[in-house]
Amino acid sequence: MNTFICYDRCTTCKKAQKWLDDNGISYSTRPIKEENPTAEELKGWIKKSGKPVNKFFNTSGQLYRSMGVKDKLPDMTEDEILSLLSSDGMMVKRPLLITDSAVLVGFKEAEWKEVLLED
Repeated sequence: MNTFICYDRCTTCKKAQKWLDDNGISYSTRPIKEENPTAEELKGWIKKSGKPVNKFFNTSGQLYRSMGVKDKLPDMTEDEILSLLSSDGMMVKRPLLITDSAVLVGFKEAEWKEVLLED
């Protein structure tokens, strides 16, 4: 089962959810603000995605900017980064789609189409 992790007030999340529905892709929804990802989940998702950890940060978010995360990241250990990411769902880029074989971060229609529709 696919897990769609989103924030209900995020327009990109709404666009991604509409795309999933329009393409008949089943999923369960998990609200990122109420059920923020754990450090262990994030560690697994980062590995499975093949993307660098910095791609999992919501760099346009108020929390990310107010904490000056961009400047702190180079000096942080992996555990510190995972701890920070898991501290608040608003720190994590969204939407996330967790499938059996992939982790999609953010909504890029071409990437989602390639992973979900083209075998």
